[in-house]
Amino acid sequence: NALQALRGVALISAVTFMAEIGDVRRFESPVKLMAYLGLVPSEYSTGKTTRRGGITRAGNARVRHKLIEGAWTYRLQARPGERKLYILREQSPDVQDIAWKAQSRLTARYRKLIQRGKRSTVVTTAIAREMAAFMWDIARRTTPMH
Repeated sequence: NALQALRGVALISAVTFMAEIGDVRRFESPVKLMAYLGLVPSEYSTGKTTRRGGITRAGNARVRHKLIEGAWTYRLQARPGERKLYILREQSPDVQDIAWKAQSRLTARYRKLIQRGKRSTVVTTAIAREMAAFMWDIARRTTPMH
């Protein structure tokens, strides 16, 4: 339920994330989770030259698709909707802070990348990558130890 505090994450997305990922503690850092989901850029290297390409698409496609669909909501201005306010009220102050920080940061990042001339699909994928990090943080804080 805590994952639903994030904009772009509804019941189906949250359940898919938890069912497909399982225990998030198996990922030492959010970067490891991003790699598992295939949301990290591919890399082509020869000698001193390094080029980054599109996302690797390795890993769990179901969760990756849910994150990318949810990331489209960050095109809109940062403000909590009525449904999210209801969900937020039930959460701990830590989760509320993370949710607002995510919304503020990701809406600003969306606008910044669009202004730099990036395509909306590329921007949305970048937002989905960061969303995974916020979801990792919330899940680690709220999932009980086994």
